[in-house]
Amino acid sequence: MNVALIIAGGSGHRMNQDIPKQFINIYDRPVIVYTLEAFQKHKEIDAIEVVCLDGWHDVLKAYANQFNITKLRWVTSGGSTGQESIRNGVDNLKNDCEDDDIIIVHDGIRPLVDVSVLSDVIAVCREKGNAVTAMPYNEQIFKIRDEESTCEYIPRETLRRVATPQAYKYGKLRWAYEKAFTEKIGIYGSSYTNTMMVDLGETLYFAKGSDRNIKLTTKDDLELFKAYLKLEENTWLK
Repeated sequence: MNVALIIAGGSGHRMNQDIPKQFINIYDRPVIVYTLEAFQKHKEIDAIEVVCLDGWHDVLKAYANQFNITKLRWVTSGGSTGQESIRNGVDNLKNDCEDDDIIIVHDGIRPLVDVSVLSDVIAVCREKGNAVTAMPYNEQIFKIRDEESTCEYIPRETLRRVATPQAYKYGKLRWAYEKAFTEKIGIYGSSYTNTMMVDLGETLYFAKGSDRNIKLTTKDDLELFKAYLKLEENTWLK
């Protein structure tokens, strides 16, 4: 079984909106619905779990019903951090998933995930045991010497920028979160599943990424998302 674990537990303070950013309406549907539709339509996704902000569970279920997201099987509460939210989602699946099932972790505010990206992350995980979407890094990166100068750079061909979706076998994922929270490894600050896995000594494998797979963090990101949607609409009309 391939299960999408969608993280939608954030409050979205950086958007300066009255509602969480995953529930902001764009062209008459909330951001989270665009994300869910990508997984709903993918033939290899068997079920969806959403880790959702408390107080918004019923809203999410109503949207799922309205937009025919029939693969949604579980809605569970988020935690105080992103890592706690993912752990909650992983724990919630313990009675429904086998060790070899593939769990695809994805940010609810990345609504433009491509079919080909999802297919590749599942294929790589099936072969290697995990997969992290990745793209080449095209900017120059310098290490700071002090606040005003530098004398050292990191060759960009040695870098990859990674994002969600990320895929892991359920048994390994559950082991990792139990160990990480017990031993306080890889769970603080900006840690995510991929960085936690590396902190635990695991090797990660790259899968296909996409520049369209933007994360909606600021109002400028929302405008870019709207532009992508308009471009897709115009392409379809042609």
